[in-house]
Amino acid sequence: MALALNVFKTVTSIASTNPVGIYTAPVGYAGVVLLAQVANVSSDAYTITFSHKRSSTTTEIVKDFVIPENDTVSLLDGRLILESGDSLVVSSNNSSNLKLIASILETLK
Repeated sequence: MALALNVFKTVTSIASTNPVGIYTAPVGYAGVVLLAQVANVSSDAYTITFSHKRSSTTTEIVKDFVIPENDTVSLLDGRLILESGDSLVVSSNNSSNLKLIASILETLK
């Protein structure tokens, strides 16, 4: 069976206090992150760290970024390309009030 040329994915996650991989580009595909937003559904401000991980190298895109109470922010200004095996990792200083959504296009390499 042939692999699909393009596959759109929506990834949702609640940021926790431990770094968690929320998406990994599959073998044979590149992942194009089109959108990454986080909503703070609390009446208190919290911080988020959003990172790219390749092998053992983690690169923070935003680190300890303050999300105001009852607000939403975009974590990317443009697109981010993930090669096969690359991951998106998220963590927060709160385990239940920061909700993340990402829109990703997987394209066959």
